[in-house]
Amino acid sequence: MPPAPFLHPRITLARSAALALALLSAPLAHAQAPAPSPQMAAAQAGFEALPEAERKAIQNDLIWAGQFNGAVSGSYGPLTFRAINAFKGRRGPADGLLAPAERAALAKAAQTARDAAGFKVLADDKTGVQIGIPQKLLPKRDVTPSGGSRWQSTDEKVTLDTSASPPGEDLAALFEKAIAVNPNSPRKITYKLLRPDFFVVTGETSGGRFYRRLSAGPQGLRGFSIGYDKALAPTVDKLVIAIAASFEPFPTGAVPAQPSAVAGTTANPSSGLSSLFAPATRSNERYGVALALNERMALSAAAAVDGCRTLRIGTRNAKLRIKDDASGLVLLDLEGAGATKPPGLRSEAVGASEALVLVAFGSDAGKRAAVALPGQSAQAGGKPMLKAPLQPGQAGAPAFDRQGRLVGIVTDNPSDKILIAGVAPQRSYGFADGAAIQAMLGKASVSLPAAAAGAELSTGAVVERVSGAVQPITCGL
Repeated sequence: MPPAPFLHPRITLARSAALALALLSAPLAHAQAPAPSPQMAAAQAGFEALPEAERKAIQNDLIWAGQFNGAVSGSYGPLTFRAINAFKGRRGPADGLLAPAERAALAKAAQTARDAAGFKVLADDKTGVQIGIPQKLLPKRDVTPSGGSRWQSTDEKVTLDTSASPPGEDLAALFEKAIAVNPNSPRKITYKLLRPDFFVVTGETSGGRFYRRLSAGPQGLRGFSIGYDKALAPTVDKLVIAIAASFEPFPTGAVPAQPSAVAGTTANPSSGLSSLFAPATRSNERYGVALALNERMALSAAAAVDGCRTLRIGTRNAKLRIKDDASGLVLLDLEGAGATKPPGLRSEAVGASEALVLVAFGSDAGKRAAVALPGQSAQAGGKPMLKAPLQPGQAGAPAFDRQGRLVGIVTDNPSDKILIAGVAPQRSYGFADGAAIQAMLGKASVSLPAAAAGAELSTGAVVERVSGAVQPITCGL
């Protein structure tokens, strides 16, 4: 069977997969989108409070449930909002949120679909790529004439090829060749996208559809193509999106673990959006967040420690060292030894309405669990403020810019638990900026390393970079 001969001129799921990959090249596109409705904004705040792995797992599961045809990026937008509501149907309000029971139902439906297809992410030893293969649909494995891997259906009506070539070939030239069409040929191009590091081309012939992606990197060019009979489109269209979402041309680690019922959750598979805000406090305890500065000292907010008879940061006892009423910050001494790598401090002031990433702790199945929260810088009365979806127990949460540099500490502790459509809304809180932090550290003759500007990071990458220094506070009353 010749590789990749197919696609339909209408906007199909296969074309949507190409659009999804285009979105993956611009992860900040949501920031330029029109302002969402209050309902969608509330849903987005709750979604983005989840760990990145869970956000992506939800989007992946929505693909397998046949509701989502966007990029598995972990970012929340209209496609995710509509897909969640479509999955819920009449089971609940169209609020773009998944209650724990709905999340569990989605995970079960997605896993049933994966199992039916025998879908598994594999490391291709011929090309070096990682890619998901529906093994029940494509049980035949062979080698392509160019040395890549080929998977086919038993009737050879579906073919998936991987490819790799060493550095030197021109991606743009190959793109032009891929979209070239003879005027007398039944072959038509239905979608084409060229970026500096990849291209996507989809098309059709009289009998089928095809999808091709090729990516460029230091190791050369790597890609895959899939062609299938038009009659199989209802089944294969969805698989094209799932395969494209799984594709890693230049993987940097081992093959990821295959999806469980809820990614990152084994003991509590029904945990969902609202579980992060479920009560987990004890009547004789209060909670907060601290940032370890070195192995023996931490920085937090006075609101997190005022009135505490005992203090514990992580697993270590702590005591107050310095309190500054003007900034609302405190320095805490830590008992025992504990290595940490503190984040770098940004020297320049935060921009107006700059998007920030907060790292705090919420409740997950009754335990304190790290969460990433979206924040936005603000001003009130000439003082720095922060807008964020905080809940009680998150005073002292550090805020980072999109390059992973520390820019401030939340100094207010929400006194009440407000949820709109099941999630915390964005509200304004007191905020000690970089200058206030520098002044506070100076009182104890300690410092944080200066952080130079660098490349923008995903939320998950920011959290991974700083999570070792962010610790939960347990305050005994």
